[in-house]
Amino acid sequence: MFVAEAALHPGRRWLKESDRQQAALMAERHGAALTDADVVGADGSELRGWLLQPRQGNHDFVMLLHGLSDNRTGMIGYAEMFVNRGYGVLMADARAHGASSGLLASYGLVESEDIRRWFEWLSEREHPRCIYGFGESMGAGQLLQSLSTEDGFCAVAAESSFSTFREIAYDRVGQAFHTGPWLGRSVLRPLLEVAFVYAKWKYELDFEKVSPDRVIAASRVPVLLIHGEQDSNIPVRHSRKIAADDPAVTVWVVPGAEHCGAVSVAPEEFERRVVGWFEGHGAEHREVANAVRASKTLKAQRTARQNVGKAFNREGRKESPQRAQRKACTTEDTGVTEEWNRIAAQGPATPFRLTPHLLGMIIL
Repeated sequence: MFVAEAALHPGRRWLKESDRQQAALMAERHGAALTDADVVGADGSELRGWLLQPRQGNHDFVMLLHGLSDNRTGMIGYAEMFVNRGYGVLMADARAHGASSGLLASYGLVESEDIRRWFEWLSEREHPRCIYGFGESMGAGQLLQSLSTEDGFCAVAAESSFSTFREIAYDRVGQAFHTGPWLGRSVLRPLLEVAFVYAKWKYELDFEKVSPDRVIAASRVPVLLIHGEQDSNIPVRHSRKIAADDPAVTVWVVPGAEHCGAVSVAPEEFERRVVGWFEGHGAEHREVANAVRASKTLKAQRTARQNVGKAFNREGRKESPQRAQRKACTTEDTGVTEEWNRIAAQGPATPFRLTPHLLGMIIL
């Protein structure tokens, strides 16, 4: 059970004063103001971030969402790119990450409502012309999943997202045994089913609902998917699957790029494509989004806001901070491999012994 608990309570990269100093120096270089931002989640969790505002802004804002076990500081490079182009930037710590509170990370189930609340906060405070979204890895999946509750984005871009939680579960099992996803779909599928049931039973988290693929197909928001062709963490087939199910989605597959590696392999093209995507979906989409939002009934809005698992209102164990500061986009594979090596060293792998570990592997 320990691995499953650890996966739902991911390692936390705590925010340091040096992180804020780094952000402040970047803001100063580009003539931008850096201020603290915070909202309260539906379960009372305190969600924290930074707001960057250029002195000569273009009246548009970009929300940046980081990867697993990272915090907002991991998105500073992207923030600098956008601020330099005149965009305001909201850099938020996901729940159970950075300086945000929250008992569990749910990989989009509860974070969708968190993102909606950040969107509303930014809209009411700044009255921007457009709000865009960009996320990587876990943040990419959360951003795409949030389109089920927040359809006001003028456009979003997501790098290295998974298509569904079930599909990435198959990949994680295959990566652990170096077999490919077929092992999770066949021989070990019963164990995966038990792992899904375990999460739903103990935490009331139905990971079957985590499906950016289905959400995007039902959304009006323009979506750009970015994926490294050599991504061994979340294979490129995930983005291709999403695009195959929704022809309106645009996909940029980056040759030679690893997980979240597009900006390193092709920095100029990355900026041109992402900024160009946002500029090409401006105020006209905002008008459509406003009309859609205005047409929603009060009951529908209330239902979306209350779509939070009861587990997030329970008292849990005091969090045990993991002080090893790592960026998930470059270390997730290592964490999975090391954990499976540890399990193997304990003796024969029986279904009863492996089931809780499988949930941990899925989420890592």
